[in-house]
Amino acid sequence: MNIKPEITLSSLDVDRIYNLIESLPRSAVSTEKLEEELERGNIVTPQEIPANVVTMNSRVRFVIEATQKEFEMTLVYPKDMNNSLDKVSILAPIGSALLGLSIGDTIQWPKPDGSNVDVTIQDITYQPEREGEFLI
Repeated sequence: MNIKPEITLSSLDVDRIYNLIESLPRSAVSTEKLEEELERGNIVTPQEIPANVVTMNSRVRFVIEATQKEFEMTLVYPKDMNNSLDKVSILAPIGSALLGLSIGDTIQWPKPDGSNVDVTIQDITYQPEREGEFLI
């Protein structure tokens, strides 16, 4: 059984993500998993977000446990993707899975073939709230 770690979300991120979801054509992308994540999160003000939590525009270093391969990516809104390989959209399955996790959390991430892989958050090298940037 896959037990998901608790997540903490910024009220500003939640509002912006719901606005994004509402702006999308219903056929554009499945937002069901993202909405499930938003509903299960502990929502706090941006000023109350702990420094070790992944928020929107955070730069996150994580490792795929099976291969020990490390990645560092920034969690962004679709408008900020600009075909960059070091960014992940909140609408992507991994994007919605990363939001609200803390350093040290491990999640099961669905692969394209339907199997799962364990991913662990190693570090958050940049978090807007930690830097006092509450409106990014």
